[in-house]
Amino acid sequence: MALGGNPIFNGKNFRGATQAPHVPQAPYGQAQYGQQASGRAPGQVMDPQNGWGQQQNMTDEQLRQMYNQPAAGPADTGRMTYDDVIVKTAACLGVLLAGAAVTMFVSMGLASMLMIVGALGGFVLALVNTFKKQPSPALILAYAGLEGLFLGGLTRVLDLMYPGVGLQAVIGTLSVFTVTLLLFKSGKVRASPKAMKFFMIAMVGYGLFSVVNLVMMMTGLQTEPFGLRSGIIGVVIGILAIGLAAFSLVMDFTSIEAGVQSGAPQRFSWTAAFGLTVTLVWLYVEIIRVLAILRGED
Repeated sequence: MALGGNPIFNGKNFRGATQAPHVPQAPYGQAQYGQQASGRAPGQVMDPQNGWGQQQNMTDEQLRQMYNQPAAGPADTGRMTYDDVIVKTAACLGVLLAGAAVTMFVSMGLASMLMIVGALGGFVLALVNTFKKQPSPALILAYAGLEGLFLGGLTRVLDLMYPGVGLQAVIGTLSVFTVTLLLFKSGKVRASPKAMKFFMIAMVGYGLFSVVNLVMMMTGLQTEPFGLRSGIIGVVIGILAIGLAAFSLVMDFTSIEAGVQSGAPQRFSWTAAFGLTVTLVWLYVEIIRVLAILRGED
């Protein structure tokens, strides 16, 4: 299966990454492949400088232990594993939470300014990390920190207007993530080519609508807090956006699965963590916006 459609994973060297060739091992007591050609005697091991010429004393027990050792796993050969992705994602989310915590202990005016700085800086670093061929842990963690400032400031502003909406958004984000992961693991949800084509069409339409809405708000043509995304229309569009973000998670999981199965280099676990962080940020923003719209209609 090809990689998922998340643009963050496109252009990365997941494709073509294969496992190291397996070296056959004969049972204990039999000659290894190539042993006769090399002239190595039983119990003789390779010396880095002198080749096979130096005899080292190895007992039968030592040889048996050497031959019975398990084959090297992905972590031993520098390949990407699910554990790597989990650890890197946890690091990104930890930095994000630290950035969000900063906005909770400063004045409201400073928190609003940090929110703007985080939004602009996070957008720039998102583009840089997306189009960068090789992942940079420093830039990825910097992105997470800036997004933390943005989300923390946004949450503080909306929570001041609608108390409790921040906690509700966190619970909603975790719930959507958990359900999506369980459905993916069960095989009931997959990023099929047809579904990915629909996703890309919906994303283009949603992106154009968001740009038009932003321009109308900035020019004063829309005075509502969320512009065209107010009232029942805003709720419907928000639910659609949450669905798109959830499907983006499915594509992230698909890309990670493909990377692990193809034996991608371990450094690309940072790419996977970055992709998940971007999607989770998007999902949180959509959920808290829908909740704020609903609370504003009360």
